[in-house]
Amino acid sequence: MQNILAIWQREMKSYFVSPIAYVVLTIFLLICGWVFFADFSQIVMYTMTQAQMGQGSQPLDVPAIVTQGLFGTIRVILLFMIPMLTMGLFSEEKKRGTIELLLTTPVGNFQAMMGKYLAGLTFLLMLIVSSWLTISPLFIYGQPDWKPILSGYLGIFLYGAAFLALGLFISTLTENQIVAVILTFGVALAFWLIPALISSSAGVSRNVVDYLSIVNHLDDFIKGVVDTSHVIYYITFAFVGLFLAYRSLESMRWKG
Repeated sequence: MQNILAIWQREMKSYFVSPIAYVVLTIFLLICGWVFFADFSQIVMYTMTQAQMGQGSQPLDVPAIVTQGLFGTIRVILLFMIPMLTMGLFSEEKKRGTIELLLTTPVGNFQAMMGKYLAGLTFLLMLIVSSWLTISPLFIYGQPDWKPILSGYLGIFLYGAAFLALGLFISTLTENQIVAVILTFGVALAFWLIPALISSSAGVSRNVVDYLSIVNHLDDFIKGVVDTSHVIYYITFAFVGLFLAYRSLESMRWKG
């Protein structure tokens, strides 16, 4: 456990020593703030237009509309940002030639992998928590239902954790960070677009295709529904990614 904590501390320090963490956090908050403002402005304009035309409008659940739009944007942002967070986890170690030292005892493959993965999860959690600043006015000036918001954040975290495991695995395959970014983004995008890439005409059940799509499982969370099958999917996805990363590290040890 001490070795995992030591790796975690080193990785967290590396995030904030370099400008990566600050750039990612700044861009993330700027985009979230812009989306919140744009969605809220559209709702206000719609309400004013309806009032000027003398048309009665149905009451709108403003917090739900705004937060669902925000969560939909965050899932797209993470598609681009997570490859940036995972690109150097192992590829940089391979480039510097320190991978052999890192994987030797007493650290070991599993502890090195988990230390780096937990560091990625910690930074992901920081991103998610920081987005709370964006929706805080909803709680300051109103009383929104917090349960759908909480379920949306849970879904975003599980979704991000799955992509982090994928990026970690791909980072073990190359020493070039640019290649790691491109491969991680490409594979992640493929899981996004599975329903479009695989049609039912290919003899594959539509239910199977929809289940494989990583983004489809997030929709219910955003709507406030926590389905156990979606939780299991994301946990399984992350487990497979970590397992493949571990086997890749094991192959490096034997080759070394």
